[in-house]
Amino acid sequence: MSDESSGRRNLRMPNDDELFAVVTQHNGGNHVRVRCQDGKERMGRIPGRMKYRTWINEGDVVLVEPWDWQDEKANIEWRYSDQDAEQLRMEGHID
Repeated sequence: MSDESSGRRNLRMPNDDELFAVVTQHNGGNHVRVRCQDGKERMGRIPGRMKYRTWINEGDVVLVEPWDWQDEKANIEWRYSDQDAEQLRMEGHID
């Protein structure tokens, strides 16, 4: 009998210039509005490599990399599954 809740998975964690964020609004195409860990709202851009393979919905937890030259925009780097997002919450990485 295996208990899935005890099976901690190694999740992708943010590197120096990445932040956790929650998708608050889908703006069509490859743009979403995200609320980042640092409290800022940013326009997130879904890169082509993720666009058709990874569906991103409102409420999803994602990793974003804010742009150096425009802080109000960011690239979506990773999307966490609901199970992974729950693990991040339980471990205190996100609210």
